[in-house]
Amino acid sequence: MTKTWIRREVEIPNHMALARLEKCPELGPKLLFFSGGTALRRTSARLVNYTHNSVHVITPFDSGGSSAKLRLAFKMPAVGDIRNRLMALADQSLRGNPEIFALFAHRLPQAESQEQLRLALDQMVRGKHPLVACIHDPMRKIVRNHLAMLQQSLPEDFDLRGASIGNLVLAGGYLANRRHLDPVIFMFSNLVQVRGTVRPVVNKNLQLAAELADGTLVVGQHKMTGKETAKLASPIERLYLSDDTGRPVDQPIREKMSSLIHSAELICYPMGSFHSSVLANLLPRGVGQAVSRAACPKVYVPSTGLDPECLGLCVADQVERLGQVLMADAPGIRLSDVLHFVLVDQKHGQYPGGLDLARIRNLGVEVIDCPLIGYGHSPDIDDRFLAPILLSLA
Repeated sequence: MTKTWIRREVEIPNHMALARLEKCPELGPKLLFFSGGTALRRTSARLVNYTHNSVHVITPFDSGGSSAKLRLAFKMPAVGDIRNRLMALADQSLRGNPEIFALFAHRLPQAESQEQLRLALDQMVRGKHPLVACIHDPMRKIVRNHLAMLQQSLPEDFDLRGASIGNLVLAGGYLANRRHLDPVIFMFSNLVQVRGTVRPVVNKNLQLAAELADGTLVVGQHKMTGKETAKLASPIERLYLSDDTGRPVDQPIREKMSSLIHSAELICYPMGSFHSSVLANLLPRGVGQAVSRAACPKVYVPSTGLDPECLGLCVADQVERLGQVLMADAPGIRLSDVLHFVLVDQKHGQYPGGLDLARIRNLGVEVIDCPLIGYGHSPDIDDRFLAPILLSLA
């Protein structure tokens, strides 16, 4: 087999290519995303109409919400964003086991007592709860076994209010599989017919830490987003992986993650919380090298609207920081090895820090200015525009 480079002009969006992909999504391109949270959920759900081969590298460093309780109890990676992406890519037809989908999407009530919540969990373990009773065997046995493992391991003071059942099932599977996430992700990907690949960037219990411009040290992803605590008062100067005390940790990716990145047909750094969702995935050792070796287009899609983590940063600053994190992975990596395009909507997009397109172009990165924002008052990037553009670039 001979490999060679080609250069071609691409129409964006390429409607003819999209029509072909829609007819046979099983043979669609391998678009790889470094993400976390919910910003890419709608785009992921739309992608399955065109490709069943997208790859989603998810940050497991979330330290807020339902995931935080499980992390604290079991010293484990966060599973909430993984569950979210599995559900976005799941086949919601009868072939995809909608009963499993409904169970994973369910949360225990906030208003009930701990006694009532533990009773509901026990009913699920025994297969008596309506959400579990309707699942066919052997899937029901798998769910019950994982929930039983979780139930047996729960600390007495564990707060079940608002707990995601999907998170509890994944956590139980993690404990049942000798504290490995890949086997349980693989199992449930098959159960709900996930049309794509979802993997945490590393299978480790680590925290996200940041040094701010005013010298403050922030440990914990949830303290950076402004969702559960006050917004940052000073810009983030440095982001790194740490233990619970804020001490830096040098964490490499596994060879199979490196191979997954290397095999991508397009790499996207998508919209979302810039530091805690996008850059967080790029911090483990080996990510930058794997990205630089991947012979495919590499695209950054900056968020529109306010991102509290981007205090003091324009889009050009974000491009530089993105490149710096990836290039720091190994000597000799250039910006042109890890980033080629930046997608913006100059006419409709809201970029609070500004764009500075001239500076981006001076860095050797091509700016693609195209419609990304939907109709109405929302500043969010519309999946109806973004998915066809990314597929046309692949």
